[in-house]
Amino acid sequence: MFETQNFKNTLEEDIFDTWLQKGRESRMGYQYMLIVWLVMEEEYKPIYLVNKKDIDQVVDVSNITEVPVAAYDLYSESKVSLS
Repeated sequence: MFETQNFKNTLEEDIFDTWLQKGRESRMGYQYMLIVWLVMEEEYKPIYLVNKKDIDQVVDVSNITEVPVAAYDLYSESKVSLS
């Protein structure tokens, strides 16, 4: 997943599915998962969020070390637009 010139590695689908499951099983009541690219580590990381508006806040404070890649609803698995 996310095979582009901007990211040196791809995200394996089984890892993505594990992240979705982990977010759904959390007691925190997460509804969304934002995937960011860690520039220095050259890897992807999930950030779990309760509210959709939180996605915009994380994207707004992102910097050159963490690049927002995509956001998903944990339950419908549909992609959510990044502002």
